[in-house]
Amino acid sequence: MPVSKARTVVVTGSTSGIGLGIARGFAAEGANIVINGFGKAEEIEVIRRKLEDEGAAAALYHAADMTKPDEIADLIATAREKFGGVDVLVNNAGIQHVARIEDFPPEKWDQLIAILLSSAFHTMRHAIPLMKENGKGRIINVASAHGLVASPFKSAYVAAKHGILGLTKTAALELAQSGITVNAICPGFVLTPLVEKQIPDQAREKGISEAQVKDEVMLRLQATKEFVGIEEVAAAALYLASDAARSVTGTHISVDGGWTAQ
Repeated sequence: MPVSKARTVVVTGSTSGIGLGIARGFAAEGANIVINGFGKAEEIEVIRRKLEDEGAAAALYHAADMTKPDEIADLIATAREKFGGVDVLVNNAGIQHVARIEDFPPEKWDQLIAILLSSAFHTMRHAIPLMKENGKGRIINVASAHGLVASPFKSAYVAAKHGILGLTKTAALELAQSGITVNAICPGFVLTPLVEKQIPDQAREKGISEAQVKDEVMLRLQATKEFVGIEEVAAAALYLASDAARSVTGTHISVDGGWTAQ
């Protein structure tokens, strides 16, 4: 694949949900897109081709497991090999597990921290030198309203998302004079496959119906009483990656329907 002059965007956890929505947003702007995530090979190929049909200069899939630093290093190295570097890095990969702290399996804690927090450190560690070579770059970490406030039964997720905001601020200060900005997006509840999987778990944990989980748990604190749209989160990412946001760094944008205003 020849090196393209288009901007290169790497989005982790982008074979579905928010990550795919962000990848589609950058594809529409004509970027090179590197997607990553789990799924059936044939379904991922359909996604890859659709990104090119929607405007991507080129779209590439990399199967890096976000719990494995060596595979993460290869993800960034592949972006450099195929496209000449990384202009925008979006750390979005995520999973969830819902349980009381005393019942939370230690292996699940380790897995969530690895995917939600440590993977962002590893991608940034390898992408930052490439951005410095180019004299500019954008790093966007998809955090959560749970990076600002807590909810019960989500200890690993809340801890990791709070950590992402700290990592974002630290990196922004380190890179403030390099032309590289580092920011986070804090969505409220978006009805993604990840969120949909939480609904039966929460219903079982709380002893209520799945409809009640949506209305009385997930949307209880979102003042709009509506799920956030994937395209709304993607729009925030596109803004943070734009020239208009060159002085926006070390902060977050909440897209949460008023959740954290309360």
